Amino acid sequence: MALANGVLVHGPQAWACAVRTDDGELKVVARRKRLRASSVQNPLLRGPARLAEAFALLPLVKRALPEARLPMERPRVLASMVGSAVVLKAVKRSELRPVARELITSLLSLAPAALALRGGELAEYHGAEHISIGTYEHGASRPKEHERCGSHLIGPMLLTSAASNLAAEQVPERFRPAARIAGAVGAIAASVEVFGWMTRHPAHPLARALARPGHELQHRLGTREPSADQLEVAEAALRACLELELDHDA
Repeated sequence: MALANGVLVHGPQAWACAVRTDDGELKVVARRKRLRASSVQNPLLRGPARLAEAFALLPLVKRALPEARLPMERPRVLASMVGSAVVLKAVKRSELRPVARELITSLLSLAPAALALRGGELAEYHGAEHISIGTYEHGASRPKEHERCGSHLIGPMLLTSAASNLAAEQVPERFRPAARIAGAVGAIAASVEVFGWMTRHPAHPLARALARPGHELQHRLGTREPSADQLEVAEAALRACLELELDHDA
């Protein structure tokens, strides 16, 4: 995950975060994980477990490294999240046709993420994250886009979320809230499984089509070329995480 002033890297057993403070100092913290989604093998549970693991790391990172600035801490991003939630609620109550309603809500749900990437250094650190991890994985210099970036979940999530919401509309009204919750969990689970298939079959036409929205987001908005200092931060986070992972394996 790219931060406003650094990079958070996590593997199966450990995580590490590196930031550049306001006075230019490079700070790095690494810890072993308590919640390990990699141990969950049930296809219905491992997607939600990985999402829960990612969010559970954020308060731990802030506690261990207070200088870390999370993207959602910026006031205008918080305002965008609240505003999007209000508009989404209004759209869902509108008289629009179900397909049109789902399309609009899907696009609106991307607004906070898009706003977070505008201004500041977040997009540069996102590029630094991809370059450092991709170079390590491939053993050669890599571009600022990465094939396993979470943005590639956008395509699968848009489809599975729309399908689950449309299905929930067919349920009797008294059961609809439960159906929507079950549908949201199912959409996450299905999206993660589809995403895994996409990474294993990158040349498949369907995988390429599903990855296109995420790739375009990375290329045009989500990433920018990092500076040498920003790349140093990303490499420090990756190195610290790998040290704990390799130590665990040994």
